[in-house]
Amino acid sequence: MKTESVYFSLGSNLWDRRANILTAVSKMDAAFGVHYSSLSKIIETVPWGFFSARNFLNCVILYHLDIDSDSKSEEDACLEILRKCQKIEKDMGRDDEMEITNEGDRVYHDRIIDIDFLFCGTIRLHHQDLILPHPLIAQRDFVMLPLQEVAEPVLYAEFPDLFESK
Repeated sequence: MKTESVYFSLGSNLWDRRANILTAVSKMDAAFGVHYSSLSKIIETVPWGFFSARNFLNCVILYHLDIDSDSKSEEDACLEILRKCQKIEKDMGRDDEMEITNEGDRVYHDRIIDIDFLFCGTIRLHHQDLILPHPLIAQRDFVMLPLQEVAEPVLYAEFPDLFESK
């Protein structure tokens, strides 16, 4: 076992957005069995990738979680973390299924809570259900701005291409 720095982006644009984020954080603490290590400021942002009448609140949260160190176990551990986040989203009322246009683009919808798994230490993972680091990080200021508040130096060293223009 080794402890990895695990980063997530949280967002909400429905109802009491701040309460939604704080509820998700509390549920994540319970699901992971530890209190988060760092939480960025919660910022208001315009929707990315779709039209919505309501802006999002977004933040990035960092946990230090124990992960098995062999590659198969790392993959399994990351997928288990993903499943825990998806369960939190569902338990909080998120019910949208991923929708793809005929052109292959994702269709985004308003949401009570969105938890995106960004990084698990320096693990690079390409699984049908999870890609780490998250492939759209550098394109999303609503992720990059709060991420820079909580990112540890090893993240900058291991993934300089994500931070070079920010």
